[in-house]
Amino acid sequence: MLDMSQVRNYYIAVGYTDLRRGIDSLAAIVQLQYGQELREDSLFLFCGRRTDRIKALYWSGDGYILLYKRLSNGNFQWPRTEVELRKLDAREFRGLMEGLKVK
Repeated sequence: MLDMSQVRNYYIAVGYTDLRRGIDSLAAIVQLQYGQELREDSLFLFCGRRTDRIKALYWSGDGYILLYKRLSNGNFQWPRTEVELRKLDAREFRGLMEGLKVK
């Protein structure tokens, strides 16, 4: 069963990510490009050029979990101006999942 109750840190990779990438490539981006470690308290979100879908990478303690969400209507309001890792709080994360714009 998927238990993400320990997640306290939500990170978005601002800009574009090639969503053809799998677990190992996304984990490498987190570690090599952003200098972060995958831990049970962190969720990393990636968005491609098509803003109706995102991928999330999570470390469950004994392995990686890759989540994929595609909206049937609308788009994620994903920031595109920078290439960085931005931390969101729980409220901002919920807003992003509901289609609100990330500041």
